[in-house]
Amino acid sequence: MSKNALKYGCQTFTWEMLGSNWTGSPDDLVQAISAGGYEGIEITDKMIGDYAHRPADFSTRLADAGLRLVSFAYGSDGGFTEPSRFLSDLDTCRKWADFASHFPGALLSMGSATVISAGSRNDKFETAAEIYNRSAEIGRGVGVTVALHPSSHHNTLLFDKADYDLMFSLLDEGLGWVPDTGHILRGGQSMAETLTAFAERIRYVHLKDVDAAGNWTMLGEGVCDLALVLDRVCHAPEFNGWVVIEEESDSARNDPAAAVSANLRTLRALNFV
Repeated sequence: MSKNALKYGCQTFTWEMLGSNWTGSPDDLVQAISAGGYEGIEITDKMIGDYAHRPADFSTRLADAGLRLVSFAYGSDGGFTEPSRFLSDLDTCRKWADFASHFPGALLSMGSATVISAGSRNDKFETAAEIYNRSAEIGRGVGVTVALHPSSHHNTLLFDKADYDLMFSLLDEGLGWVPDTGHILRGGQSMAETLTAFAERIRYVHLKDVDAAGNWTMLGEGVCDLALVLDRVCHAPEFNGWVVIEEESDSARNDPAAAVSANLRTLRALNFV
């Protein structure tokens, strides 16, 4: 795929991380992302609001704003690692896979496996892999591709390259991957090595930046080699062309809309857009 064919979307976690300080609506998110110059949106289960029960209305709202749904992202209170939550996690997948099926080409992104209780680490990998694999089957049943989004946040089970190697060895071939540049770097991984090792699983990419100490920074102000990332994902066989920008720096906490707009301007200045 040519870099000229890339499409840029925005993840709503930039607003979600504000917690109770965010008092807006999904319509406000759509407006801000559209005004920022983006073509697509990746929205989460925490931010979809009452559109969760009105996918047709959300589709119309996006069309009116000139946006496409890139992916619907969700997590689990059980971290996808608790056997007692297995059936509940699958029910949740069915709910959101059905929602995503109303949007042609949209994917379903599952959050990182997370440790929330004592127990064998290997057992938690096994449980998470079974939930991810069964969820991929559910997605296929309604024509939706499911992809895993690892993170480096507290208690993640998917932090460094060894974690990725183990998890991906347990996953069916049909389960995709959303590489997140910020989380890869925070895990001390080699960007080139990790993107190459699992290239066949890449479906789209999250673009974020960190400094050398792993602190979140605005795009282009950290150590992420943007040119390398975009080159590697463009050569991934199943990459769909979407680059989703997600901002977690202090700048975003102060003004999310301004931060995500600035990131797209940075990419334009670097001739990536």
